[in-house]
Amino acid sequence: MMLNLPVILLVAAAAMPVAGEPVVVPSGMPVSFEDVIWDQPGDGLVYRFRFLAPEIGGEAPRLYEEVSSDMDYLCESFALPRLAAIGPEPSRIVISLMAEPVAFGDPAPEVRQYFEAYSHAEGNCIWEAF
Repeated sequence: MMLNLPVILLVAAAAMPVAGEPVVVPSGMPVSFEDVIWDQPGDGLVYRFRFLAPEIGGEAPRLYEEVSSDMDYLCESFALPRLAAIGPEPSRIVISLMAEPVAFGDPAPEVRQYFEAYSHAEGNCIWEAF
């Protein structure tokens, strides 16, 4: 019997930063790498690149419109170059920003999170509406 559970990927240190390592984004807000999780829902393999972005939370949070280009950038400049080191080609890449760490799959309505899904072709991320 095969279980369809998310798996946290352990990738060579040269290919993937460690949790907490800063990642520069166009908006200039502080962002750090959290982890990569993969699963295989009905539409195929998905890699979820998760990042901590404290400024999307708090009393004066950055709105989605202010950080959406950061998510595009993280897909193009962070996720795509690391796909070969992770494993098989995914059908989707999900970029998520969270105001504070949240365990994958745990409901946390008090923590602001932004998600975007992308397919990829010819070295580009292609935004996919949820």
